[in-house]
Amino acid sequence: MTAVFVHGVPETPSVWAPLIGALGGADTATLQLPGFGCPLPDGFDPTMYRYADWLAAELAAFDDVDLVVHDWGAILALRVLADRPANVRSWATDMGDLAEDFRWHDTARTFQTPGEGEALIEGMVAAGPDDRAALLVALGVPDEHAPEMARHLDATMGRAILALYRSAVDVGTEWGPGVDAVEGPGLVIESGKDPFRAPGRARRLASRTGAELAELPEAGHFWMLEDPATVADLLTAFWSRHR
Repeated sequence: MTAVFVHGVPETPSVWAPLIGALGGADTATLQLPGFGCPLPDGFDPTMYRYADWLAAELAAFDDVDLVVHDWGAILALRVLADRPANVRSWATDMGDLAEDFRWHDTARTFQTPGEGEALIEGMVAAGPDDRAALLVALGVPDEHAPEMARHLDATMGRAILALYRSAVDVGTEWGPGVDAVEGPGLVIESGKDPFRAPGRARRLASRTGAELAELPEAGHFWMLEDPATVADLLTAFWSRHR
C-alpha cells in the first residue's frame, strides 16, 4: 500500500516532506502538478479538467493507494474519487464540501479577474526571494519553509495558477454533484485557523461521503508543515482502522 500525496497552490511536493519524514518507514510517493516547480508539458492546458485527467492517470499507475490531498490537490481528488477508482483504498483531505453554494476566497477571485490576476502574479514573480517568502509567511507558511516555497513561484507557475482558477469559477456547480458518488474510507481534516476555510463545509463533506472528521483547532492552512508529528499519528491511526 502506497500513501500518495498531492499538493496544492502555490506549492510543490516539498510541502509534504516534514509529514513524510514523521511517517517513518511508510511507503510513500508524491505527485507534482505540471507547472508547479516543473515545466508545463507541450500542449498541456492547465485547467481543472486537464489536471483532473492528469491526476486520474497518475493514480492509475499504483496498485493500491492511501490518498492524502491538500488545497487544489483536494479539489481535483474529489473529482477523481467520484469515478470510484478501484485502486484507491482510502483518502484524506482538507477540502470542504463542493456544492452550488461554493464561494471562492478573495485571493482566488482576484486570480479569476482579468487584469487584476495578472497584476498580482506579476508582482509576486517580480518580487525578490525574501519578499516572496514574507508574502507566504503572511498566508500562514511557517518561517522555515517559506523560502523553499518562494523559490518555485515563477512565471510558469503563475500562468498555471491563473488558468486553473479561471477554469474553476463554477467548480461547485460543475463538480459538486459528483461528491455524492465519493465513497470511503475517508478522513476530512479541518484546520480551525485556516483563513481559507469555510465554516461547516468540512463537516458537510464528511456527512455526504460517510467520512471521519478530524479537527485540528490550532492548525492553519499548512497543517502538514505546522505539526507533522500530530498529523502523522492521525493518518497512521486512520489507516490502521481500515486495513
